[in-house]
Amino acid sequence: MERRVQPVIVDAGIYLAGRNQFFQSTEKRATPDGFKFFTGSPWVILNRRFIEYCIFGWENLPRTLLMYFTNVMLPLEGYFHSVACNSDFRNFTVNNDLRYVAWDDPPQMEPRFLNITHYEEIVESGVPFARKFREKEYLLDRIDEKILQRWRHRPVPGAWCTGRKRWFSDPCSQWSNVNIVRPGPQAEKFRRYMDRILEESKSSNSSCAQ
Repeated sequence: MERRVQPVIVDAGIYLAGRNQFFQSTEKRATPDGFKFFTGSPWVILNRRFIEYCIFGWENLPRTLLMYFTNVMLPLEGYFHSVACNSDFRNFTVNNDLRYVAWDDPPQMEPRFLNITHYEEIVESGVPFARKFREKEYLLDRIDEKILQRWRHRPVPGAWCTGRKRWFSDPCSQWSNVNIVRPGPQAEKFRRYMDRILEESKSSNSSCAQ
């Protein structure tokens, strides 16, 4: 962990108009002993109460960590994690970024690109997100067609678009009560997936493990 937080990283793009590469200072800083550092996925879901705490920070921890993470490599992989796990929110974290990712063995710096061979695994997993995709990947078209039942160049059908599919008329010229959302089969898989990871989180104390 010290190798990630002790080097001082400067992103020149903060104060220059053009996009520039960051650079690292020759000096390093000592690791603070007033809090611990935690890292994880850069994709996080944050509730309103936690965001209010990060903004107002009644005991100044969020601001202190924000100043420190300003000069850390990949701050999105540590800031919110460190704030949560050094505060009263430590018991309300779930160690899961809700993404389907295909890694090489051993893992490389970036996951593999997903393609049509991953379709069945993605569908069965129940996760709502996945990465990463190439541009114009056929797998995305398959998901649109089979899971979302999305018509070509049209929005996903629902209460906001209830007309019949005809080549000469716009199905979205008719709609019903958009406040009523009925879950489909994939939404039910997602519900079971969420129930499982929440149950696992309750029975585990490792969400804030370093």
